Amino acid sequence: MSGRTTTVLDIRELLRHLREGRSNREIHRSLGLGRETIRKYRQWATAEGLLSGPLPQLPELQARLAASQPPAPPQTVSTVEPHRATVQDLLDKGLETEAIFQRLREQHGFAGHYQAVWRFVHKLQASDPDVTVRVEVAPGVEVQVDFGYAGRMYDPVTQRVRKAWAFVATLSFSRHQYVEFVFDQTVGTWLLLHRHMLDFFGGVPAQVRIDNLKAAIVRASLDDPQAQRAYRECAEHYGFLTPAPTAGAVSLPAGPIRPNTKARSKTECTTSSATSSPGATTPRLIITSITPTRTCSAG
Repeated sequence: MSGRTTTVLDIRELLRHLREGRSNREIHRSLGLGRETIRKYRQWATAEGLLSGPLPQLPELQARLAASQPPAPPQTVSTVEPHRATVQDLLDKGLETEAIFQRLREQHGFAGHYQAVWRFVHKLQASDPDVTVRVEVAPGVEVQVDFGYAGRMYDPVTQRVRKAWAFVATLSFSRHQYVEFVFDQTVGTWLLLHRHMLDFFGGVPAQVRIDNLKAAIVRASLDDPQAQRAYRECAEHYGFLTPAPTAGAVSLPAGPIRPNTKARSKTECTTSSATSSPGATTPRLIITSITPTRTCSAG
């Protein structure tokens, strides 16, 4: 019976063998129970006085077994439990466990360990499994851009740890990726990240789809008139389509106003518009690429 749970019926049959005076070895050969299991229930049956007299029926035997079990240990409450709503909100925004841990420490006074956050996040994700449906597109049609907070990283220029954001671009057909980390969310940085991405891929996709609409610079690119114009000028300069503005934006309408529609820009792009934006700086840190699983035959 290796690998199978011992049932009440098994234990009742074991009692019958014990009453016959059979040894642990003989019972093991007859019933297939482990010798440690047999030894344990022999001691229990002796203490309960079950080796003589009437043999209990299954319901009574079940009750006596339950009464003899040690009480379950008290459930400990996670130190992250008071921050459940915050953790769930950060998970919904796409943050990883390390970033959530840093956010809890910096903004919510969390004094616990990283492992506590990891276990808590793991339980939340296990109770709400993530189901992903991949949408196939033709080569060169689309690149998906995700931009979000990546936690605190070491800046080799300032030589100190700073908040960092990750720009992740994935070609929808080949899944070829480009990743770059930066330390600000300025318009100039946002546009320069796109240029680096296109240089890396060696071509221009037909459209750019932005997955994370919650980052400040992404919202500005869709809603703020100045940032939106700079982004659309950049898109027309390189020749890719951009998302339409969200509701409430002051800009030229481009079809249905919802985040997942694409719009062709109407203005001409100049190189100066990308470099003279307020606060424009050169992104720095580490640029890394991930080997594609399939070849991409176009941009």
